[in-house]
Amino acid sequence: MYGTPHIVSDVMTHTVAAVGRRAPFKEIVRLMHDWQVSALPVIEGEGRVVGVVSEADLLPKEALRDDPDSGRLRPRPPAALAKADALTAGDLMSSPAVTVRANATLAEAAHAMARARVKRLPVVDATGLLAGIVSRADLLKVFLRDDEDIAEEVRREIASYLFPPPSSVVHVDVHDGVVTLTGRVRDTALVPVAARLVRAVEGVVDVTFDLADDGGTR
Repeated sequence: MYGTPHIVSDVMTHTVAAVGRRAPFKEIVRLMHDWQVSALPVIEGEGRVVGVVSEADLLPKEALRDDPDSGRLRPRPPAALAKADALTAGDLMSSPAVTVRANATLAEAAHAMARARVKRLPVVDATGLLAGIVSRADLLKVFLRDDEDIAEEVRREIASYLFPPPSSVVHVDVHDGVVTLTGRVRDTALVPVAARLVRAVEGVVDVTFDLADDGGTR
């Protein structure tokens, strides 16, 4: 009945820079700079993702550098010391990697990013091999969707089912992603249901209603 949500494969980057476990520190920094990314998947074998190394994993080497003029060493957390001493991706990486499948919905990917507090996720296939990468910016692409495209989906997939004519007359307008439904409906009890379904449509920012009960028999 309802439109299929966009999935990760619709927005992900398919060409991905990655490193092996033995990649040295400076190679990782160089790749991040050249590809203009803040994290790299760490792979082994045919491309199985075993971890992710990020700028946050690299910074302790600089951040924990002792001031030569201080005359004393400050106590450091063991984890930070380990990162500062690490020389390869295998020692630097966060593992196991938080990944997402290509057929996951954008909402599922967003939840995974929020839970893990990361800016991007390696995308893997059914066997765990690297297939791409998806970032926060990629997930926001749905909000570039054309207003009329959103309106047509709401009319076709939601309004026509919940408020079918002639017993209901509903008009759908969308401006800057905000959906407005106006008109007369036979059963206003369905309005909260419509609100939930409209908000689930990709690209919708908000939804408002001005729907009057036509007083018909239910």
